[in-house]
Amino acid sequence: MFTLVQLVSFVAVAEELHFTRAAKRLRMTQPPLSRQIQLLEHELGVQLVDRTNRTVRLTPAGRAFLNEARNILRQAEAATLSAKQVSAGQAGAIAIGFTAAGAYSALGTLLDVARSTMPGTEIVLREKVTRDQLEAITEGSLDLGMIRPAGTGPDLETRPAIREGLLAAVPRGHPLGTEDGPLRVGELDGQEVLMYSPVEARYFHELLVSVFRDARVTPRFTQYLSQVHSLLAMVNAGWGIALVPEAAAQMRFPGITFRPLELPDPTPVELHLVWRRANDNPALHALLRHL
Repeated sequence: MFTLVQLVSFVAVAEELHFTRAAKRLRMTQPPLSRQIQLLEHELGVQLVDRTNRTVRLTPAGRAFLNEARNILRQAEAATLSAKQVSAGQAGAIAIGFTAAGAYSALGTLLDVARSTMPGTEIVLREKVTRDQLEAITEGSLDLGMIRPAGTGPDLETRPAIREGLLAAVPRGHPLGTEDGPLRVGELDGQEVLMYSPVEARYFHELLVSVFRDARVTPRFTQYLSQVHSLLAMVNAGWGIALVPEAAAQMRFPGITFRPLELPDPTPVELHLVWRRANDNPALHALLRHL
């Protein structure tokens, strides 16, 4: 099989039609250049260059082979560039998981960073709850997750991404929705409240349990749901009040009034980045550096 060195030598001779100029262009002497052409012709079994004392011209086979040689060299350059870009994290693909609520907070910032610093990298987005993201990261189908704080094993790395406050989503016409300013947790005592599922939305369930316990408040839980947008749809239908992350206010519902919840910790809601420690995807580590 011929080599790239032989192809480069042939293309230089074909374009210059002069061995001395071609050798100078390649920064080599003429005898090694002639030898590369001879090796290429021997490998192909055809004469490519017709050389006399005064002229150098391509044979019909040489003219036909020139275009193919150029194509091969272009492909080799493209392959080299692609490999370098992937190795540097400037190309390739990265699969990112996110929660529904996370899409309204940190996801936009993450995507802006990826687009501006890694334009050649394909971003694959997958909406999953925290539990499913952790499973996918462990098995390797996700590179990076955006999760609520959860117990992770020694094979996973985590990094805080964002903290935000809680809002009370109040149905239109409800007495607690007619006032401005923060809502005290004590005002929810005895109120109909939509609660998070203790299984599918464990993080938010435990967060609200601690909020109500610390304030010595006992709401009346009317439904247990797993997704923020589902809770807001129920609030919009007048089924009770819900406590949601601050970013959820971007989901516009005509029948909901949002009021900040007054808490000792004004930003109790956390979102973390998580990835597998052994993940060797250069695009992942490039994105983490940029973030």
